[in-house]
Amino acid sequence: MRVLAEQDIKFEKVMISIDKAREKYLTNGWEDRYRVIENREKDYVTYYVLDDVEDYFYGYMVPSTGYLTLFGLEADNGGLVLILPKKENPTALPDVPIPRKLFNIFKEYGEWINILGVEDVGKLNDVIENNRLKEFVLIAEALHEKKIAIIADMIKQCQPDKRLIMIAGPSSSGKTTFAQRLSIQLRVNGIQPLNISVDDYFVDKTRTPLDEDGKPDYESLETVDLDLFNNDLNTLLAGGEIDLPTFNFVTGMREYRGKKLKLEEGQVLVIEGIHALNPKLTRDIRPENKFNIYISAITSMRLDKHNRIPTTDLRLIRRIVRDFRYRGTSAARTIDMWPSVRKGEERNIFPFQEEADAMFNSSLIYELLILKPLIMPLLQEISSDMPQYSEARRLIEFLSYFLSGPTDHVPANSILREFIGGSVFAE
Repeated sequence: MRVLAEQDIKFEKVMISIDKAREKYLTNGWEDRYRVIENREKDYVTYYVLDDVEDYFYGYMVPSTGYLTLFGLEADNGGLVLILPKKENPTALPDVPIPRKLFNIFKEYGEWINILGVEDVGKLNDVIENNRLKEFVLIAEALHEKKIAIIADMIKQCQPDKRLIMIAGPSSSGKTTFAQRLSIQLRVNGIQPLNISVDDYFVDKTRTPLDEDGKPDYESLETVDLDLFNNDLNTLLAGGEIDLPTFNFVTGMREYRGKKLKLEEGQVLVIEGIHALNPKLTRDIRPENKFNIYISAITSMRLDKHNRIPTTDLRLIRRIVRDFRYRGTSAARTIDMWPSVRKGEERNIFPFQEEADAMFNSSLIYELLILKPLIMPLLQEISSDMPQYSEARRLIEFLSYFLSGPTDHVPANSILREFIGGSVFAE
């Protein structure tokens, strides 16, 4: 790789008709690529040539290999870890610890893919074309339920010590629905859960900390009233009763609506929030009293053998659909806010993911088939004179390789319902 970078070889972009591309891909034995472009709506395809090597990539390549001199490559856990510089500091490699627990989630997802027999988008589209979506959805959801039950069993084995079940994850990972479904499995195990959202302990908006640009930093740990939160947790663990606050997001104020909470024998607290794995959030609680769960939407399904599906894109698509449905937020606004959300995740969530006692992958293998028809009209509203246009076009191009599926087969308790509506857990 370093030799190729030093040679500064040009990436040549070639455009051919869709019919010639299909013929070429079959001739070259690129069946996975052929399946992806089989339903492509455009009448052309572009691919790249490096020396005498041809390959198909989604998106744009750099002009030459000379642009790729800075990278790290490490072997670990039966795979390779590719380390690239971040946009904020393109001249240095970040010091990132290898997330071994996260690797196990990728492996588990790979096993789910093998069970369902859909290692790439072409085979996923076959599910629609062969009228198998209903069965496919049921199996995918059953894999989720089985994993949630396994985590509930782990918690059962830790009783009576683990009284606090802490659930954290990045934006649009499905924390709320997961917490509800875990609570049901805990009840099956004879454990009675009480649910608390960290959001209800936000400080009043006048006390919200500011970021380096002077804007409200809603991702900061300081948005939580840590003193009140820890005092209430200690009171509950000691057998006392608390007045549970409710944060009013309209007024930006914390309110008390007469909701009392007391932790009885055999009960646990299920606490959900982006900072839940940060030890500073529960600074007054002993580690042996906490069971930490990290949740995120992580997919290892590929577009084809050489092109992965970015997990961040899946969460962004979820959020665009959810924010429009529940908050009336335009796709342009959500795209505009996304870099700030991602920055907060890098600082406040990802550093603590390896602290988890259990990890849950909320990604559903079929979900992009369902999300596509919901998000496409929202993205198409972004005009070429808007700053979010290039990102919208990138997402539209990415989604063009997927067929569309109906929402009818999505169960009411599915994590996907948190974003598309119709959840049985909605208040």
